[in-house]
Amino acid sequence: MAKLSFLLGAAAGYVLGARAGRQRYEQIRSGASRAWQSQPVQKQVSTAKHAAKTKAVPAARDAVSTATAATGNKLREGADKVTGDQPRGTANGVSAPSQGPSTFPLGEGPDQPA
Repeated sequence: MAKLSFLLGAAAGYVLGARAGRQRYEQIRSGASRAWQSQPVQKQVSTAKHAAKTKAVPAARDAVSTATAATGNKLREGADKVTGDQPRGTANGVSAPSQGPSTFPLGEGPDQPA
C-alpha cells in the first residue's frame, strides 16, 4: 500500500512538473538559490560549520581513540592467553616428516630399531 501511494505521488508530481515546463523549473531554481544566498541561511550555515569543527571533530577523535584503546586491550588480553605458537604445518607440536608421509609400519622406520 505504501509503495502504491508513493508511486502515485511520484507520477502526479512528474505530470504536474512536466506541464509546468522549463520556465517554472527555472523559477523554482532561482528561488532556491536566493533562499540559500540569504543572510539568515548563511548565518546558520556558518554556525553549523563552526559547531562541526569545535564539537563534532573532537567528539569523533575521542570516540576513535577510545575504540582504539579498547581494541588494543582486547588484543593484549588475547595474546596473554596464548601459551606458545605451534610451528607451521604441524599438529599439536608433533613435527611432520620432511620427506612426506611415512611408508613404515608404526614403531619402525629409519630412526627406529626394528
